[in-house]
Amino acid sequence: MDIIKPLETMFEPEWLAGFNPKALTWYKGHLYQIADKLGNHLALVYNKKLLQSPPQTDRELIDLGRALTLDKDGDGKIDQYGLVWNYTEPFFFIPFMTGFGGWVMDDQGNPTLNNRGTLSGLRFIEELRDKYRMIPAEADYNIADALFKDGKAAMIINGDWSWSGYRKAGIDLGVAPLPKITETGLWCAPMVSPKGYSINTNVTTDKLPIVAEFIRFIMAPENQLQTAIALETMPTWKPLYDDARIKGDEILMNSEQQIERGKPMPVVPELRAIWDAMRPSYQAVLGGAKTPEQAAWDMQKLALQKIAEMNE
Repeated sequence: MDIIKPLETMFEPEWLAGFNPKALTWYKGHLYQIADKLGNHLALVYNKKLLQSPPQTDRELIDLGRALTLDKDGDGKIDQYGLVWNYTEPFFFIPFMTGFGGWVMDDQGNPTLNNRGTLSGLRFIEELRDKYRMIPAEADYNIADALFKDGKAAMIINGDWSWSGYRKAGIDLGVAPLPKITETGLWCAPMVSPKGYSINTNVTTDKLPIVAEFIRFIMAPENQLQTAIALETMPTWKPLYDDARIKGDEILMNSEQQIERGKPMPVVPELRAIWDAMRPSYQAVLGGAKTPEQAAWDMQKLALQKIAEMNE
């Protein structure tokens, strides 16, 4: 839409090289965003009152999840779950899709939903709910969030935007990377997004140096560090990762490890069509109306259709 300017000619390569590559948003050969924060990523959050050491693999996740799912008063109803999260939304499914070797699209933006990662990831979530009974039979974002805040869940999968809220709720929380899938040897990889700055194409030539100066100021190591400590978000200036105040923060270091294991969210319009294509069939599997095989096929077919309609 020609709303924002390419930035690669405004900043020298040596300065840009100081950033985590995930902080630089490139599209069709041009740089359109420089981020001072990395995140918007899912991780495993746990209540240290209920769990001291988080799981490293999917098998450990299941074993701990089953052990921590309890009917405390013997009335036949679960009082504490081992794990909760908003598993009804495709964005929260991505870590298991990637853990089993899948991804949403190829490098050209073509959907790749009919894959092993989709099938195995769907079966895995079904088993957590129906076989191991360690997650609620139904859980949207608000239900999962409330259960964890009330101390009725040992673990939750949620993003960095939620962690301060759990602290305010009195939870002694730990943050850990999502587990490795034993079958594939791959870590569950959430999508990771940068949050930063672009420049409008209508900025006049005489103002561009001032805007560039502001971006350099806001990206300065001391300013990034201050924000990172206050908000528990990861900075993007790579030398800061060795700063004692970052390395001494358990949550930030585990968050950084999760970011490095994550996959950048594609910055292409086709992703909107893919989300819309995934949701109906994904939820149909959870509702028992479709098999994982049929769902994966239908997701791919609908994604192709929606992308074709979008490009008409």
